[in-house]
Amino acid sequence: MDAVKNIKPTESELEILGILWEKGPSTVRDVHEILEQRKEAGYTTTLKLMQIMHDKGLLSRDTSSKTHIYQALVSQEKTQQQLLNKMIDTVFNGSASQLVMQALGHHRSSPEELDAIRRYLSDMEKKQE
Repeated sequence: MDAVKNIKPTESELEILGILWEKGPSTVRDVHEILEQRKEAGYTTTLKLMQIMHDKGLLSRDTSSKTHIYQALVSQEKTQQQLLNKMIDTVFNGSASQLVMQALGHHRSSPEELDAIRRYLSDMEKKQE
């Protein structure tokens, strides 16, 4: 599992991981049907991508039945954190505050989201006292 820590999924791999994180263990056909609703995708392309992801250690494959079942081996939270850290380092010169200001300045947040952000910041301030 440590080798997976440094793997950076491609955009297409992230789409497949997203489906597996949401749906759970699935066949290639299951994943392909969802992908097809979002964009034009060939079944063999989906199959090949999932085989590559298995070889990279991103997915496990259960071959005990005729239809293979794939499952994500990397967690959504760890993958998001890894990609976010890379973005902060490379795009925002290591400044998380720049990322937050950019996101809030160019994305319309609901009142509920803004309240959650305020609570989060308040909690962070309390922990630092």
